[in-house]
Amino acid sequence: MTAMLPRVERLAHSDFTRDLDASVDELRSLLDLAADVKRFPERYRTALSGKSLALLFEKPSLRTRITFELAIQQLGGFAVLNDGPIGAREPLKDMARNLDRWVSGIVARTFRQQTVDDLALWSSVPVINALSDMWHPCQALADMQTIREHFGNTRGLKLAFVGDGNNVAGSLMLNATRLGMDFAIATPPAYALPSDVVALAESGIEVTTDPAVAVRGAHVVYTDVWTSMGDEHEAAVRRTAFEAYQVNDQLLSQAAPEAIFMHCLPAHRGEEVTDSVMESSRSVVFEEAENRLHAQKALLLMLLSRDNPNQ
Repeated sequence: MTAMLPRVERLAHSDFTRDLDASVDELRSLLDLAADVKRFPERYRTALSGKSLALLFEKPSLRTRITFELAIQQLGGFAVLNDGPIGAREPLKDMARNLDRWVSGIVARTFRQQTVDDLALWSSVPVINALSDMWHPCQALADMQTIREHFGNTRGLKLAFVGDGNNVAGSLMLNATRLGMDFAIATPPAYALPSDVVALAESGIEVTTDPAVAVRGAHVVYTDVWTSMGDEHEAAVRRTAFEAYQVNDQLLSQAAPEAIFMHCLPAHRGEEVTDSVMESSRSVVFEEAENRLHAQKALLLMLLSRDNPNQ
């Protein structure tokens, strides 16, 4: 007799192109599922049997590519990779309508959010944003799972982001505030989060140019590289602009005694973070990286298990 698969709540939205594609209740359910998947992986090893993912990667990747490949494989499915520009050799709308006849879902890591949105528009299968210039929702899911593991809950905690107001910062802000966290961000004036992104926050956030103000009393201190892929021509200018935004032992001492340090990786040690912080007992960066696997498994289950006969 075939064992019954655990019941999986399905996302109401057919795609996950940005963080707000999951409601607050769905976000909590996804994190609960990620915790269960991590604790009892054997329960789900055939949950997506026969399902397939197309991985479209315009940007190089270690964590995102490998964790998505492992996630679908460990759920019983498989992945195929196509790297390089999306929509260059043929129109994107043609590419999308080829893929949706072959695969169960599309994971796209792109330079532009519009590319992800267009794939979702033209494809009939779920499209997942694995990183764009606007959002990094899969990273934020793993981050929220990691914070939950360390503190038991998210409500009432303070998350401080120091550095560039980029895609990671925006996704963190949306998820943190929707889960009851206070969010503070310190950036140089020219690198603040866009005002239209800040306007999406579930509650008020603290915006400052002073890293010490943002970090003061924080339970989570987070940073990212000063120069993202695609902005390499700005590297020298950015190093100067962000010089005072390094997360080091002195800055981390302003946080709560129980504070943890987070980074989405890869890290440029000696720039946005010191080696001593990365290697400290407060650092949970590799736990974050591990949780990319579990959070993405939960996401795939909630998007691809729509025809599971046991549900």
